[in-house]
Amino acid sequence: MAKDTKELLKKVRKIEIKTRGLSNHLFSGEYHSAFKGRGMAFSEVREYQLGDEIRTIDWNVTARFNHPYVKVFDEERELTVMLLMDVSGSGNFGTQSQLKQELATELCAVLAFSAIQNNDKVGVIFFSDKIEKFIPPKKGRSHILMIIRELIDFTPDNKGTDVAGALKYFTSVIKKKCTAFIISDFMSPAFENELKIANKKHDIIALRLYDKHEEEFPDLGLIPVKDEETGMVTWVNTSDKSIRNAFKANAINRNAALKDVFSRTGVDTGDIGTHQSYVKPLMTLFKKRGKKR
Repeated sequence: MAKDTKELLKKVRKIEIKTRGLSNHLFSGEYHSAFKGRGMAFSEVREYQLGDEIRTIDWNVTARFNHPYVKVFDEERELTVMLLMDVSGSGNFGTQSQLKQELATELCAVLAFSAIQNNDKVGVIFFSDKIEKFIPPKKGRSHILMIIRELIDFTPDNKGTDVAGALKYFTSVIKKKCTAFIISDFMSPAFENELKIANKKHDIIALRLYDKHEEEFPDLGLIPVKDEETGMVTWVNTSDKSIRNAFKANAINRNAALKDVFSRTGVDTGDIGTHQSYVKPLMTLFKKRGKKR
């Protein structure tokens, strides 16, 4: 076996052990209540029992037998979960404990393991400013391990980001209603319209990945800053307070505009920084969704 393949499998195994453990212990209940199948399939009619909800009474059968009967429904549990993963150049940015790309890989793995524990199918779309790869939804551990291997080892052709294009592609290939996580820093041309269309048909959750130093410069004197998507290097004087303030103001405005887009389109969202553990933000998001139901 080639050394590269060996190293890759080692990484896959490491991520599997960590993320599978998390989805087993932390997320299984939360995931189920946050994303359980919304459809209800009619199962049978039975006699009314104390404590049954009045609204489940089947009035036709009740009138026929002169005795209250209720409809029983089974929850349509099985879901398809799609992971829309931004693999653009800005994913290589990370000044804290990990790169955005590493964070995204673990997030995808946790969500995928949580999904297969609930017997859901999982599929992935890798996107930059074009669709880089589509892995159709399937079940099972070997499928998830293949996804993790791709996540770790994937090299995109392009470096830009086009969320709108990814959403358009997603709505054209996935016909049946599904739950979709978009994992990106959302530094992309406008995509509100496509998000609105996608969220009408599917259930979309946006996970915004960010690095603290994309939002606030530390005072480091004159430093070269490279745009990972265009390759351009600019020298920035971070000792100049007005430059630091302008940079921070720009980030605040950008994030506020993004929040507006998510709230106007009715998309659930969570912010996850490279400096923190993703466990808490995910738990918060799952619990918030669980309460809504």
